Amino acid sequence: MPRDELTRLTGKSGGPNCDDDDCPNVYATMVGTIVVQGQVSHTFEPPPGEALVEIPESVLREAVRALGW
Repeated sequence: MPRDELTRLTGKSGGPNCDDDDCPNVYATMVGTIVVQGQVSHTFEPPPGEALVEIPESVLREAVRALGW
């Protein structure tokens, strides 16, 4: 998916934290789905084509606020 199809919901670029796009973040896509960036989790093996990532609860709360939920 091209990067320009994502709207960043958390960790504003240029901020004091996560300003290099290298930490947990949540993005909305143009087709109504959510993309999560985080540390790879090895808790269990997901089905082919899927992955598990871990993000702090604070990042998820920030995304929910950004979406107005």
